[in-house]
Amino acid sequence: MRSASLIFTCVFLVSTPVFANDHVRVALGNPGVGETEICDLAKDRGFFAKHGLDVDIQYTQGSAETIQVVLAGGADIAASVGTLGALAAYAKGAPIRAIAATFTGDSNMFLYVPSSSPITKIEQTAGKTVAYSNAGSSSQMMVLEAKKQFGIDLKPTATGGGPATLTQTLSGQIDVGWSGAPFAVDRLESGEIRLIMKASDLTAMGGQTSRIIVAALDDLRKRPDVHARFMDAYRETADWIYTTPEGLKAYSDWAKVSEKIGRRALDEFLPRAAVQTDKIMGLEQNMRSAVEFKYLSAPLTQAQMDEFVKIPPPGK
Repeated sequence: MRSASLIFTCVFLVSTPVFANDHVRVALGNPGVGETEICDLAKDRGFFAKHGLDVDIQYTQGSAETIQVVLAGGADIAASVGTLGALAAYAKGAPIRAIAATFTGDSNMFLYVPSSSPITKIEQTAGKTVAYSNAGSSSQMMVLEAKKQFGIDLKPTATGGGPATLTQTLSGQIDVGWSGAPFAVDRLESGEIRLIMKASDLTAMGGQTSRIIVAALDDLRKRPDVHARFMDAYRETADWIYTTPEGLKAYSDWAKVSEKIGRRALDEFLPRAAVQTDKIMGLEQNMRSAVEFKYLSAPLTQAQMDEFVKIPPPGK
C-alpha cells in the first residue's frame, strides 16, 4: 500500500500544472527621472511577481517614443508618458487607453544652468536654447508654459532624457537644461548646477496630471485582470517607498544618491500625493494647453474622455 500511495503522489505532482506568471512588456520613459523608480523597484523587489506578473522593461527618451513602442507592438504598457502626447495620440485614433495617473502637480520638474552660467532666472532666457525631452512630454509642456507665462522668446529644444540633457548643458551645447527629481538633485546639492525655475513657478501646471500610464487597447480588452494586477503592484510599491525605511533606502540606491538626498527628492520634488494613480486631474486645462500648443485641433468631448480613461480600481 505504501508503494501504491507513493506512486499516486508522484503522478499527482507530475500532472499538477504549474502556472507561469503573466508576461507584461513595459516601455518606460526617461529612466531615473520622476516617478520611474516605481516600475523599476516593483520589478526588482518582487512586487510584480507577487501579483503574478513577469515584467520586462525597456527604456525610452520620453513621451512620444514611449507611446510609439506600444503602437508598434513592442510593449503592452507605456509608463510615465506626457498627458499631452497621450491625448494627441488618442485623438488621432491611436488604440490606447489611460489606466493610471503617475504624476500630478508641479513639484517634480525644474530648469537649471551650469553654475558658471550668467543666467540666474528664467526671465534671462530670451533667445536662449531651453531643453525638453521630446514632443508631447511633460518637460515640453513646462517649457512652453514658461515661454507663455513669462512672455519670453526662448528657444524650446528637444534634447532627450535627463543624462543626455545634462551632458549637453554642462558642455555648453544647450543654454538651459531640464530635469525631474531625483535626477540631478545631487548636482544641485553640490553646486555644480543652479536651479533657475521650478515647474511650480508656472500657474498653469498646478493641479494637473502631467504624466500617465497608457495601455494597448487590444491587450487591455483581452487581459483586464493583468492590467488591474499591474496597477495593484504599482500602488503597493509606491506605498512601500514612501512609508518604510527599506523603501527609502531602495529608492536612494536606485537614484544613486545618499538617503539624505533621496529624502529631499521625495519630500520636495515628489511628494506622495503627487504620485497618486487613481484620478487624472485637470484634464480640462490639459486639453486647453493641448489645443493652444497644437497637439489637439479641438478639446475632446466628455464621451471621448470617458472612453479614454479606464483606470482599474484598486484590488481588495
